[in-house]
Amino acid sequence: MQQRPPLVRARPAACLAALAACVLMAAAPPAQAQNLEVAVKATYLYKFAPFVEWPPSAFETEVTPLSICIQGEDPFGPVLDRAVAGQRVGPRAVVVRRMARVERNAGCHILYAGGSRAQSAGDALRAVRGAGVLTVTDSGHETGAHGIIQFRIKDGRVRFDIDDAAAAEDHLTISSKLLSLALSVRTRR
Repeated sequence: MQQRPPLVRARPAACLAALAACVLMAAAPPAQAQNLEVAVKATYLYKFAPFVEWPPSAFETEVTPLSICIQGEDPFGPVLDRAVAGQRVGPRAVVVRRMARVERNAGCHILYAGGSRAQSAGDALRAVRGAGVLTVTDSGHETGAHGIIQFRIKDGRVRFDIDDAAAAEDHLTISSKLLSLALSVRTRR
């Protein structure tokens, strides 16, 4: 009898299909649009992970959890907690951490920089630059504070741009599959 792989194991093809479904989602009625937008962005945050290769030094062990850090303003609240509950990326559990300020060695693998009075999104991005952190921002926030991935709304749908040159500077490799879903890509040098 052939043994099936565990269901909790990340499968890039399945993750890619889920990402594509988020991209192609029809616009919701105005009353539901904001809730849908938050849910789609929350899902994207952990669905990006199987398409990113971190430097070996980013994780202490083979099973160190993948940490999604929310710095400053948290637009996701319990929606993100529910989205990642029980999720794994390969052997790694996915955990969410919220912080007013982020420092270089905060242990974040994915950082959503929302900005706050305690630390602007731009300052948060500068704090982790070069530390192997996939940074994510929202186009509706602080001018000039762009993460490696930046969410934006186009035709009523949550989409994103990718700065692959910034990813290279951070020692991250983003899969061509994820790059192909971006609205725009700033290519590596």
